[in-house]
Amino acid sequence: MAITAQMVKELREKTGAGMMDCKKALQETNGDMDQAIDFLREKGIAKAAKKADRIAAEGSTFIMSEGNKAVILEVNAETDFVAKNEGFQVLVKELASHLLSTEPQTLEDALASTMGNGSTVNDHITGAMGKIGEKITLRRFAIRTKDDNASFGEYLHMGGRIGVLAVLEGTTDAQAAKDVAMHAAALNPKYVSRDQVSQEEADKEREVLTKQALEEGKPENIVAKMVEGRLGKYFEEICILDQPFVKDPDQKVRQFLETKNATLTDFVRYEVGEGIEKRQDNFADEVMSQVKK
Repeated sequence: MAITAQMVKELREKTGAGMMDCKKALQETNGDMDQAIDFLREKGIAKAAKKADRIAAEGSTFIMSEGNKAVILEVNAETDFVAKNEGFQVLVKELASHLLSTEPQTLEDALASTMGNGSTVNDHITGAMGKIGEKITLRRFAIRTKDDNASFGEYLHMGGRIGVLAVLEGTTDAQAAKDVAMHAAALNPKYVSRDQVSQEEADKEREVLTKQALEEGKPENIVAKMVEGRLGKYFEEICILDQPFVKDPDQKVRQFLETKNATLTDFVRYEVGEGIEKRQDNFADEVMSQVKK
């Protein structure tokens, strides 16, 4: 029996399995939809569909570089246990290698791109979900390039709970670049320098600081000067060049870079699960609900 694209699409919708897996299942069962579903279930692939509404807030960050190009990505799973699974780690490396070689512009482009095995990234992840047994998502990635007189700072903290990719120009000192990446992992800056902070954000912080000073009962004639001083402290908290260097707090990161004749042009910091609303399960309530059944 000829297997049509519509049949593959229908089977995908019913099982959540990848396109290539659905096509193979239909071929193996001569186009019988029910048998194809059973075939996928037996292979453990159809289980992935039931995981679509689960929350994947664990996982790992990873960094891969090749010559003057590097990628940092975050892949999420449901539990920290699975994030340490060898199959999951292989998947993360496969995705990193694919992203590095194809350089998609957006997450949507990445998920729709075709891997070496002929399946899309999305289908490849779905297939891994069936084997591993949890919802898995490619959440985000960033690709950075440099020239020959520059260095990538690559740092993974706690096996990938936090990942930082920094780009230092003017030096090939990989250790210095890694030190800056480690600093960013520890202090979580938002920007490289003050000129990256929008006027809107600076004005909002200035307004908050002004209200705080007035509520403290400070005289209005000195509030403005106080606010500018506190605003400087705020910039030190969010701009990496203004922060005390973690490996030598007596100097700023900017000063450390000057000793290396280097310039930090960019950094990307990912922390696993940041910004994802994690479901809070009440274990006692869960047990009681089972008892009452």
